Amino acid sequence: MTPWTDGFGRKVRALRVSVTDRCELRCVYCMPETPVWLPKAEVLSYEELARLTAVAVSCGVEKVRVTGGEPLARRDLPRFVQMLRKLPLRELTMTTNGLSLARHAKALRGAGLDRVTVSLDTLRSERFAEIARRPGLEKVLEGMAAAEDAGFRPIKVNAVVIRGFNEDEVEELAAWGRETGRLVRFIEFMPLEGDRIWNKSRLVPASEILDRIAARFPLKRREDSNPHDTALTYDYLDGRGSVGVIASVTRAFCASCDRVRITADGGFRTCLFAREASDLRGPLRAGASDAELAALMAGAVRGKWAGHLINLPGFERPDRPMYAIGG
Repeated sequence: MTPWTDGFGRKVRALRVSVTDRCELRCVYCMPETPVWLPKAEVLSYEELARLTAVAVSCGVEKVRVTGGEPLARRDLPRFVQMLRKLPLRELTMTTNGLSLARHAKALRGAGLDRVTVSLDTLRSERFAEIARRPGLEKVLEGMAAAEDAGFRPIKVNAVVIRGFNEDEVEELAAWGRETGRLVRFIEFMPLEGDRIWNKSRLVPASEILDRIAARFPLKRREDSNPHDTALTYDYLDGRGSVGVIASVTRAFCASCDRVRITADGGFRTCLFAREASDLRGPLRAGASDAELAALMAGAVRGKWAGHLINLPGFERPDRPMYAIGG
């Protein structure tokens, strides 16, 4: 099938597949304290998600990331990984909160998963419970260790930085990444949370994050970074690893975006901040052919906008918070 290209010449190469909107945590930057879950009948089966993924791969997708909610909250996830591994993918990865990773790391590696990214915003137990509104730091750290034992190296760690919550821990997290060999990536707080606490006063810009780290550990921007990467990567001048920043708000990377998303209920989104999604579940369950499904997705890609407007007048939040989209 014809590779997908949008109206601005951007080719789609990456797909994020959400297998569930459910999660054990209630992180303040992702979901409300009392979320409303999708009815089970509306959530696509692994077979349905794998079929849509296969269609996307036939149209040029090379990289797939499995997301949630929390993907390990869905039973038998390694089976889904095995299904995706049969596709001609360059990379198959997963983002997880890490709580259940210790139990599943070996099976996921055996199923063919290439890499895991773990969300961790603090190294302090009380603060973890404050941000996630649930305990669990020790389990997350155990999960990372188990993942490394299973062969997942290096682990990427995503840390959302929110003023008034954890901005004072940036240097500590960076030092921990250097010591453990894990690639910490600091993410600007985005307006995708469930309880509407986002405002610019809570935003810690990437420039401030980098300044804080560089004051303790001198940095140099990596010049050979992939232009499609979400993170800007910086190497430590002393050679002890690297660190990343994802500046979705202050340095949006929309111009080189090559990503699309399928939500757990079969919505096709061409941007994390899209106000609506194209329905794939209805046509899929009504008997649409692969060619028809590809045409639906191609049409959505052609209509992809130039980029979100977070820092500009006219910005409107997506119709769903992060947990129901799949980061």
